[in-house]
Amino acid sequence: MTQESQGSKKIFHYAPGSLLSVADLSVADVSAILTVTTRLEQMPHAQRVALLAGRRIALLFYESSTRTRTSFELAAKSLGATTTLVSDKSSSIEKGESLKDTGLTLRALGAECVILRHPSSGAPFVLARETGLPVLNAGDGMHEHPSQALLDARTMLMRLPGRNAAKANAKSLDGVTVVITGDILHSRVARSNALLLPQLGAKVLLCGPEQLLPETALGLGSGVEIVRDFDAALRRSQVAMMLRIQKERLAGLELDLADYIARYQLNGERLAAQAPDALVMHPGPMIRGLEIAGDVADGPNSAIELQVSNGLSVRSALLLRALNAGGFESVTV
Repeated sequence: MTQESQGSKKIFHYAPGSLLSVADLSVADVSAILTVTTRLEQMPHAQRVALLAGRRIALLFYESSTRTRTSFELAAKSLGATTTLVSDKSSSIEKGESLKDTGLTLRALGAECVILRHPSSGAPFVLARETGLPVLNAGDGMHEHPSQALLDARTMLMRLPGRNAAKANAKSLDGVTVVITGDILHSRVARSNALLLPQLGAKVLLCGPEQLLPETALGLGSGVEIVRDFDAALRRSQVAMMLRIQKERLAGLELDLADYIARYQLNGERLAAQAPDALVMHPGPMIRGLEIAGDVADGPNSAIELQVSNGLSVRSALLLRALNAGGFESVTV
């Protein structure tokens, strides 16, 4: 990490290979990540496990996680790296240690890369600035979840007809409309997808009641639109991405859950009537019977399990990128 000055403004250059925001990725970057993901999946185990042999990766999680934490950990081990998990419940974090000091401690102990999940938006930028290490943002507050957006894009490219999941360009998702429905206000997944998918040619519809989707929700960019009528949005869409209603964040919001289920739940009857061929996605964890019905989550349209397996694959490529920055594209089968 280096620092430059432009007048009174300081500009930080983070360690190569860091992924703090989808905004840091060009379409060429996305394509390179998808290409390496595919190559890693095809690689013999003995070759793959040698790629990061002896490298040290720290997983620093201030929030609970199943899919993201486990997939990053398994991805690191599949490449031969050594991992250590640090959580806020079993470390000096519980005693009040700052993020900076925890990061410096991990660096002093030999960590070469940190995967961070934190409840405060912007925390990965702080950690990357203070440690100089490559940092992978595994979810920060209500800000972003970049690796989730990448695995979601790969899932769409794998399941939608006529697409190529091994590379990407500005037209990879041309003609595809994705409706993202649920608690958009608090969703870092929605933000990252709303940034990434239009870069690949998709149209993104954000759908939900005003309490969970204010008109100023994401600072809407090109290719992103708010639609309140879920049925109307579904009729326009080839992909339906459902989001968990985050009950822990609903304090002070007057949300009638019965009304929400009636208007916004993706159930079999609604899917059959409005978008019978739509790909169904969910980043997890799901609340069956609230935002999505069990028969849809388990049905033929569902790509939810594929999303999970793609998490392992994409995060393997991101770890290789973080620790072998400029040369990670040279990985060969």
